[in-house]
Amino acid sequence: MQNNTFYNEILTQHNMDPYHKHELDDADFSLEGVNPSCGDDIILNLKVENGVITNGSYTGDGCAISQASADMMLDLCIGKTKEEALRLADIFLGMIKGTATDEEIEELEEAGVLKDISHMPARVKCAVLGWHTLQEIFRDEQAAAAKPGEGIRPANVCHM
Repeated sequence: MQNNTFYNEILTQHNMDPYHKHELDDADFSLEGVNPSCGDDIILNLKVENGVITNGSYTGDGCAISQASADMMLDLCIGKTKEEALRLADIFLGMIKGTATDEEIEELEEAGVLKDISHMPARVKCAVLGWHTLQEIFRDEQAAAAKPGEGIRPANVCHM
């Protein structure tokens, strides 16, 4: 890792004092993301108004990487439109695959410290759990919009 100390500080900060790890009673969308290979399990909650993510949280248990990644993701996505959040998710996943440009990685702010996770195959699913869950929330929303009368069910599960 380029700056192991900075990486450790960021992970520690987001694990010891996660800003977004709490219940969100008025969430419009909730989806459980599960990584069965290691036991990471989060519930991602989003409040969306007029196409903008106005609030978000997560609950659940998992390793330091899955928890920090979810917290950093919400730091980035709150205040963004759904399209902007999905674009950030694509950049993050591209970063993990090694296809994102340096300019794109800069857009990820602190989440960019997880760039070298790609060299730790056992940890990749941990880092992407929150981001895949975010994608699934909006994929499910689009599917529900195509089927009038069917909304997002809070008990949906995104398996990694």
